[in-house]
Amino acid sequence: MAEKYDVIVIGGGSIGLPAALNLAKQKLKVLVLEREGGPGQENNKKAIGGIRATHSDYGKITVCLRSIEIMKNWQEEMGDDIGWMSNGYSYPAYNAKDAKTLQDLMQIQLSYGLNIKWVSPEEYNELVPGITMEGLVGSTFSPEDGSCSPLLMGSAYYFHALRAGVEFRFSQKVTDLRIEHGKIVSVVTDKDSYSAATVINAAGNFARDIGLMADLDLPVYPDNHEAGISEPVARFFGPMVVDMRRAPGSANFYFYQNHEGQVVFCITPDPPILGIDNRSTSEFLPLCAKRMLEIYPRLRNLKVRRTWRGQYPMTPDGFPIVGKSSTVSNLINAVGMCGQGFMLGPGMGELLTRMTLGTTTESDQRVLQSFDPNRSFSGQEAFK
Repeated sequence: MAEKYDVIVIGGGSIGLPAALNLAKQKLKVLVLEREGGPGQENNKKAIGGIRATHSDYGKITVCLRSIEIMKNWQEEMGDDIGWMSNGYSYPAYNAKDAKTLQDLMQIQLSYGLNIKWVSPEEYNELVPGITMEGLVGSTFSPEDGSCSPLLMGSAYYFHALRAGVEFRFSQKVTDLRIEHGKIVSVVTDKDSYSAATVINAAGNFARDIGLMADLDLPVYPDNHEAGISEPVARFFGPMVVDMRRAPGSANFYFYQNHEGQVVFCITPDPPILGIDNRSTSEFLPLCAKRMLEIYPRLRNLKVRRTWRGQYPMTPDGFPIVGKSSTVSNLINAVGMCGQGFMLGPGMGELLTRMTLGTTTESDQRVLQSFDPNRSFSGQEAFK
């Protein structure tokens, strides 16, 4: 007979690891099923490490504010150095239209408790010395946003989860959900089967595949993004720089200097490159380097160490899909993080635990309205 658990988490990445740890801290018996050979080996390790609450919606702002609180206090409370820095995020505007869009959005962000302000071109040049000043109107700056190492963070969650009693089964691909009378009675992998009172789908790139096993068509479609990292150098600028302007081949791009002094950078392809393809391309570095040097010429002498490719499991509107299934009574979906699973993960892990225990708060219910699996998907996240 299959061993029984309180909760089975499908996926041991940015959402699955925090969920597993928080569930186990509530004395629940937790099993994590992961198709890769170790924790965080899909998109978690490919994240560039930024954590921001500068979103356009109550749900994502609230969850990410909690994630920031967890991460900035992690070393003091949990004992692990995860490379946390409160280096902030910035969105420079190079035309009046973008400036107005950012300033209008700031009013929403301020109303939801985000610490964010508008800085003049001169003030921004102090934050990012040597930034291109021609055409610069100003920038938003959210000083409490930050960054940390995805590798250190994923490892910390994993080992704390082990100590809390979480069981992991690696290199096991979920092949079926056996459902009887509207309830999952067993989760079948290519090696074994397991049962639990609650099943959480946190399968990242493969979330839609898991949903289809429960006759759910979850609109989660991965697209490919590339990133790169430089050699470490002495610190010379502060916040993440996000250039939201479109250019040939890219919708936007962003870069920052991490806790080791390395400059990490990423670009959003335009049009999107759909599917799952982890092969780096020869087009990425010239395209991204051109944009980076135009806005910040001081980067020109940096030596790039490596580039890599990962996926953003996207939804049509740029918001996650989080909620209990309306047709399968013991299934919770926590999918479609749109490339922001790393920053949403710590806060989301706590939220999923409250959902499992039936102890959600009024604020949680408001958050879940934003992430409702049954929404129309007609809106659009401003900062996808």
